Order: sequence, then C-alpha cells, then structure tokens
Amino acid sequence: MPLIMTRTFKLLSILALFILTTQISKAQSKINENNYRIYSTKLDKEVSLQDIANDMKDYDVLFFGEEHNDSVTHFLEHKMLTTLHATYGDGIALSLEMFDRDVQGVMNEYLDGIIREKHFTKDARAWSNYRDYKPMIEFAKEKSLDVVCANSPTRYTNLAGRKGQEALQDLPASTQKYFAPLPYDTASGAYYEKLTGISLHATPTASTDTSKAKPPTMSMPGFNMIMAQSLWDATMAYSIYEYLKANRKMKVLQVNGKFHSDEHFAIVTQLENYNPRLKSLVISTASDEDFPNIKWSDYKNEGDYIIITDPKVPRTYKD
Repeated sequence: MPLIMTRTFKLLSILALFILTTQISKAQSKINENNYRIYSTKLDKEVSLQDIANDMKDYDVLFFGEEHNDSVTHFLEHKMLTTLHATYGDGIALSLEMFDRDVQGVMNEYLDGIIREKHFTKDARAWSNYRDYKPMIEFAKEKSLDVVCANSPTRYTNLAGRKGQEALQDLPASTQKYFAPLPYDTASGAYYEKLTGISLHATPTASTDTSKAKPPTMSMPGFNMIMAQSLWDATMAYSIYEYLKANRKMKVLQVNGKFHSDEHFAIVTQLENYNPRLKSLVISTASDEDFPNIKWSDYKNEGDYIIITDPKVPRTYKD
C-alpha cells in the first residue's frame, strides 16, 4: 500500500475511533436513574445504590458482576465506588478482574503519580475498553484508595488448560506468585454444569463480550476449560483474600464479568474456600428488552441484588 494511502487509512481510523468515543461519552453523560432498576432479592423490592452501601456494613466483599460492554453498568460501578467511599471513607478498596497480578507494581506506580497514563495502560496491559474502567481508577487515584490487580495472567490459565496443574507446579516460585496457590480447587456441581455450557473466558476486544454465555468452543481439542477457568476464579479469590488478610478492617468492591460471581459461584465460592468467615454480597447485572417492565422472578437466583439496564443506551462496543 502506498505511503500516502497508509497515512490516510490511519487518519481515518483515528477519526472513526474519536467519533465513536465521543458518541459513547455523550451517551454515558446522559445516563440517569431512568436507565436502570435495582432490585433486592432479600427484600423483594427495588432499592438504591445507597441501600446496597448501607447493607455492606455487615459484609466484607461486594461483587459487581458486569456485562463488559454495558455503558449503564460501567456508570453504576463508578457510582457504587463513590457511594461506598462516601459511606465508609478510606475503608474501601477496589479489586478488578481487568488487571493481572503481575502488573500490581505498575498499577501502584500510576496511583502514586509516578508514571504517566500512557505508560500505565501499555505496561499494565489495559483492556481495549479501558475507558470504561478509567473513572474508577482515577477516583481511586484521587482518593488514595488501594486497587487490587486480581486476575491470573492469561499465559498461565492457558498453560493450566493445556497441561494441567502439574505444569504450573514446574514453574519457579517467583512465577507462581502470580496465580492462586497450588493445588487450587476446580469447579464442581452446578457451577461445573454451567461452565460446560460456555466458551472459555477471554479478555474483551472491540468485537467480543465474554461475560455472556456462548456455545462451547470445539476447536481446541484436549484443552481443559474447567482447569483454566477455575484458575482465573481461584486467583481472583486469592487476591481478595490476601488483601483482606493484610488489611482486616477494609471492605472490597470487586468488579468482574458476571459469570465469575453470579449465583455465588466461581470467585465467591473460591473465596469461601480461602476464608469461610468472609461475607460477600453479589450484584448481577443484565439488560432486558422489556425494560422498565421487569419480571424480577426471572433473575432472583443470580445475586443478592439485580441491576437491569436500559437496552436503548448505546453499548461501549459491539459484541
């Protein structure tokens, strides 16, 4: 391709991305209480974010399960963090699926104002939709809140899926600190059945939303999805457990794809394995075409709180 055409293509790509980002930002700036409903399965009624924050007085961890491209959900995650901070002050920490344990140092350098954002997003391997999580990171930076990089790097979950936990045991101790201690618990029972009905979780790109259930991937013979997915879940649980062990009076807001916490499965169950005394609340989110006329009974088993969002609000990227 001639140089002038290459430059033109790049400029058009940048322009298209700018227009899309601007449209999304405008849409997000207009989000309000008319674009979502929050329901308490315990109280059997609609509630507010402040009600959830108040409920957290008796709990240690609040799991916020998202669909990765839901604009309203991202708006609410940030609002939930600010509401928790207003309620509990510096007793709140943020934990994220979206960053791996091996980039914790990079995260800390950015929060401390040592490195620039462009180096942070590059070296921390920020997801392609980082703009959705940026408001929470910036709020944490402003308020000097801890941010836990909770996830296992994909290279290790892939290794576990291909060769099992035995392959992880052969790694040096300096590497093993980046995922859950071995041996880790693997999915069983109802969660195992649920896992066998989806494809392997992956980091979102501009064209995927891996928080949604999809048909199983058949193109990876010999790959143990249960072993890989369980390492993700165990590692995020261990990261939360490890943080709370070192910071006993803190409360944690954990943000992850909803599949990792719905029905109190996955990370929630793994966290109970590490410390059964820790108490968790689960928020499950979804978008419903019948919004705002919601049949809450369809969602009652998904979490302690259900958030249904307006499908008319533009997504941050197409799945």
